[in-house]
Amino acid sequence: MTTPAIGGKAPIPVEVKAGQDYWWCTCGQSKNQPFCDGSHKGSTFTPQKFTAPDDKKVFFCTCKQTKNGPMCDGSHKAIA
Repeated sequence: MTTPAIGGKAPIPVEVKAGQDYWWCTCGQSKNQPFCDGSHKGSTFTPQKFTAPDDKKVFFCTCKQTKNGPMCDGSHKAIA
């Protein structure tokens, strides 16, 4: 698999904590969207590390089409 699966069609808001690491699913197979659950094992995908710069709400991409991973850039709007 070279194209990620669509894990969802809307971003997931998450309250992140400054300095904490989050591992964003890049394969789209995780049952714990938007985060990695190891479902990529055996594929060419690896999770993407995101370290929160501040305590705030961010919107993680689930469609895996974003050009601004791991954050949503609205790409899900083009998915039928």
